[in-house]
Amino acid sequence: MGRGSHLMVLLRGSGIGLVLILLSACAQVHSAVDPARFEHLWDAYAKHFIDPQGRVIDRAYPDQRTTSESQAYAMFFALAANQPTRFARLLSWTQANLAGGELGERLPAWLWGKRANGEWGVLDPNSASDADLWMAYTLLQAGRLWHQDDYTRLGRRLAATIALKEVVDIRGQGPMLLPGREGFGPHADGCYTFNPSYVPLPLLTALGRALGAPWSAMAKGLPGFMEAVAARGFAPNWVRWCPKGGYGPPERYPNTGSYDAIRVYLWAGMTPPDTQGARGLMAALWGMANYLHLHAQPPVVVDMATGVGQGDGPVGFSAALLPYLHTLGTSALMKRQLKIVERERQADGLYGQPAHYYDQNLTLFALGYLGGVYRFDPDGKLEVNWR
Repeated sequence: MGRGSHLMVLLRGSGIGLVLILLSACAQVHSAVDPARFEHLWDAYAKHFIDPQGRVIDRAYPDQRTTSESQAYAMFFALAANQPTRFARLLSWTQANLAGGELGERLPAWLWGKRANGEWGVLDPNSASDADLWMAYTLLQAGRLWHQDDYTRLGRRLAATIALKEVVDIRGQGPMLLPGREGFGPHADGCYTFNPSYVPLPLLTALGRALGAPWSAMAKGLPGFMEAVAARGFAPNWVRWCPKGGYGPPERYPNTGSYDAIRVYLWAGMTPPDTQGARGLMAALWGMANYLHLHAQPPVVVDMATGVGQGDGPVGFSAALLPYLHTLGTSALMKRQLKIVERERQADGLYGQPAHYYDQNLTLFALGYLGGVYRFDPDGKLEVNWR
């Protein structure tokens, strides 16, 4: 699809009839919000959540935890902000403490913090593949943008280890990313558990362009996967796939869409419309836009069995939906969510009261994208606007 073309996405649903939305492939994201919003939030985030060593601390937990996700996200934001020194600190701490100095050959442990005996260290050695994917992608982009071959080599090694330890080939579905190295399948009945928010299309596309298999096949299959699991147009937190029956509700988790699933809309909204598979991905996620035609805020929980939303989501949910609504061209809905986000901005630059770690990350992604600080090209490469 050319840069000047348009895509008509049909959003289905009950209660409001058919909603036809014009999706422009040449939408200008750079004027949606002031890029200073991202810069101010990133500065405040770094002061509040990142220690001098380069450790991101989620202070809401008694164990003062650090996750591989928090390190990966912070590395991405440091790259988007053109802060190579901070990036190097974040990477160094991650290598030493989450991967035993062998990042690339080893996957980082997903959870680190204060143990019950008062010592500090790894609390759970299992991996989290979404963090691993973001880390490998960011290293590859950092190597390219900063001309650092060491980062490129490390990113390629980490991607190869992810493919070896966290990717499974599902009969009839192709390669799929397991949520972690252990515990997600195959289970005793031959079934697997997946998390749809772990596979942003731009990242899969970029890795496919750079490395080929299994990433290119995974990117190609993502729209079909989302269509199969997004019941009533909403993304679920978790899904199960079984040899008999295919995709269905998870066995180990509630059948809901909430804190994990909100990222599915964020990633889809940040995907260029002319990326292969982007149209199918957006078309599968019609439920949230329909919901916001009738409700002021996104739901904190969606019952996947009924499509009924419950409660009002926190500020990060409204922020995460900004790129999604912008890409759909629903300016009135986007402005409403942007007002909610701005209303929650505190004097110190953080969002929400209290300012939770996760809300800040969702808001950083959204404001950076809409402010033109960064974007992805149709091949998944990171484009930055270093001022």
